Amino acid sequence: MQELHGYYLEDLEVGMTASYAKTITDADVVLFAGVTGDDNPVHINAEYAATTMFEQRIVHGMFSAGLISAVLGTRMPGPGAIYIDQQLKFKAPVHIGDTVTATAKVLEIDEKRRRVKLETICTVGGKVVAEGVATNMVDRRPTE
Repeated sequence: MQELHGYYLEDLEVGMTASYAKTITDADVVLFAGVTGDDNPVHINAEYAATTMFEQRIVHGMFSAGLISAVLGTRMPGPGAIYIDQQLKFKAPVHIGDTVTATAKVLEIDEKRRRVKLETICTVGGKVVAEGVATNMVDRRPTE
């Protein structure tokens, strides 16, 4: 069995980026509500959502955070990295049918502690919908 591994600490450089994009469907929102238990009607009830400031259903903010997790866990640093923390601000709503692009950019590398700080941004059509900073613990390259 082949071991899956993303970038090793030594392979990362400040400024490197990676992204993941997903078009959000109604099924995604309903499944997310079911998995998390967050059945706030602004996410799943069109009649209720029409009475809110958003005037329509919106996607859970944490769905965007999950897309950041997809970047960090599958792209960069990738498999083998451990998500340590995330600071996140939600800037604008995401709607069903929107394509959200989550991007991570390496900001700092702490070789001694094996920590990598990354800027995390989610956009829809170039507009920032969520932004923050994440920290990952990243493996060093094995010595042979």
